[in-house]
Amino acid sequence: MTTTLDASTQQRVDQWLGGNYDADTKEAIQHLIDSGNVTELTDSFYRDLEFGTGGLRGVVGVGSNRMNRYTVGAATQGLSNYINAAFPDEDISVAIAHDSRRMSPEFARLVADIFSANGIKVYLFSALRPTPELSFAIRQLGCQSGIVVTASHNPPEYNGYKVYWNDGAQVVSPHDKAIIAEVSKITSVDDIKFEGVPEKIHLIDEEIDAPYIERIKSNAVNPDVIKRQADLNIVYTPIHGTGITLVPRALDGLGFTNVHIVEQQATPDGNFPTVKSPNPEERAAMQLALDLALSINADLVMATDPDADRVGAGARNHHGEFELLNGNQMASLIIYYLLNAWKDAGKLTGKEFVAKTIVTTDLIDQMCERYGVKCYNTLTGFKYIAEVIRELEGKEKFIGGGEESYGYLIGDFVRDKDAIASCAMIAELTAYAKDNGKSLFDLLMAMYQENGFYYEALVSLTKKGKAGAEEIQQMMADFRANPPKSIAGSPVVRVDDYKALTRLDAQSGQTSAIEAGKLGIESSNVLQFFTEDGTKVSARPSGTEPKIKFYVSVREPLKSKEAFDDTYAQLKEKVQRVIDELQLV
Repeated sequence: MTTTLDASTQQRVDQWLGGNYDADTKEAIQHLIDSGNVTELTDSFYRDLEFGTGGLRGVVGVGSNRMNRYTVGAATQGLSNYINAAFPDEDISVAIAHDSRRMSPEFARLVADIFSANGIKVYLFSALRPTPELSFAIRQLGCQSGIVVTASHNPPEYNGYKVYWNDGAQVVSPHDKAIIAEVSKITSVDDIKFEGVPEKIHLIDEEIDAPYIERIKSNAVNPDVIKRQADLNIVYTPIHGTGITLVPRALDGLGFTNVHIVEQQATPDGNFPTVKSPNPEERAAMQLALDLALSINADLVMATDPDADRVGAGARNHHGEFELLNGNQMASLIIYYLLNAWKDAGKLTGKEFVAKTIVTTDLIDQMCERYGVKCYNTLTGFKYIAEVIRELEGKEKFIGGGEESYGYLIGDFVRDKDAIASCAMIAELTAYAKDNGKSLFDLLMAMYQENGFYYEALVSLTKKGKAGAEEIQQMMADFRANPPKSIAGSPVVRVDDYKALTRLDAQSGQTSAIEAGKLGIESSNVLQFFTEDGTKVSARPSGTEPKIKFYVSVREPLKSKEAFDDTYAQLKEKVQRVIDELQLV
């Protein structure tokens, strides 16, 4: 062997070459060795692919640090062992779905085989399905757990899987860490039960599709408006993902008759050939949809990511141009529409609530306060919103919720962000606006005029390698040691430290506790600074890569529709002042 590897990497390579791995895998490893590709060989074997609190994610390929039959197998064997131990006296079942990515169907079948080999009944979707439908299936079928094989909107070379618990939500404490501990015990390929038991694997499709669509239809709050605006001109793209299976069906089920699919992106394809990134947060991913929308004078354009849990949307602004709404704007619009609809229907009794993450716009908090509805703020991640819904089930009624990263949920029959239900609701609220002689963008401006114009921006910094990770740690340490006294000319009045779970009143110097047992809250490395004029800055390092995100929120009154452009320019300039002042570069 002519390559030079460190001892631990070499040990893993030797283990795979000498162990009970298939011939194709060994041949691929030998090819890496013979080609002298030290970089690729090292990256494939320098560590074991991490099973994190949400599951697995990595590049597809051979090696201990790649998504393949053996790393997926080890994770699933550990999970099987945990599930069997957690439900010793129950008839255990799991549900499995997958997206359109490379190897997704094969991984889904592999996972089904391993679960069945461990005595667990499996409900396996017969073809690709959206992530939120997997969440629904777990509850519908009474499963103890579930898996969806997906890497969301990551580049084509990635795949992964997310682990769900019996409430249909992604696993949280204490199960997440306990599962990780069980997976870490699988140290040999010989520990994995690969031989499936066919009679324990049951294929599912329409028996879940139909009730799921019916529940989405039940979310509609103004069905008469939809009837009057049935010809609402809608453009939709699944960006080569799973949304094609159910978004058109959901829109049709509600009564929308004028839906145009972007044909170039309608076929599921894990290579995502028409985009650089299948991420609806990026305008480039929606360009084909925007082009179609302009050509047919559409009222609304929507795009879902590959596993259809997030949605991007846009409508014509007051200049006649298509404006893409960001995640904060759309989350706010959905809640604004629902709060008004529930109020008009006499459904607000004081026992309703909304849930969102701490880095999502405070406009939602303000609107909830106006309507006498509780707004729960959780840590980033929809699993925490789901935790709030679970804990309040039967006590308070969930209206809806969301997060700034384009994920929204209406109703509680799904316990994860749901782009299928969100597309249906966005179409309905656009129909409502049109029924009142307005556009979706007009509705946005009306919301701002009533509640103030909130403008948010995200600054994401990636710092490479060990030095980068240390630099991020130092940035957080510096912010804690020397928090800013003012931001963009306004005094800092409050500092929330979610790592220490403390809240500082900067004016009095008094510190109080952020309750550790509060719903959706636990210790996390997040800092937030609040100023007298309503500016908020949140700092949150990534837990899985050397990256730090800064969420900046500013606000001003919006006096009139005509003042929109000037107010927008002022807020945008203020955000840039915040970024420059705090050196968020």
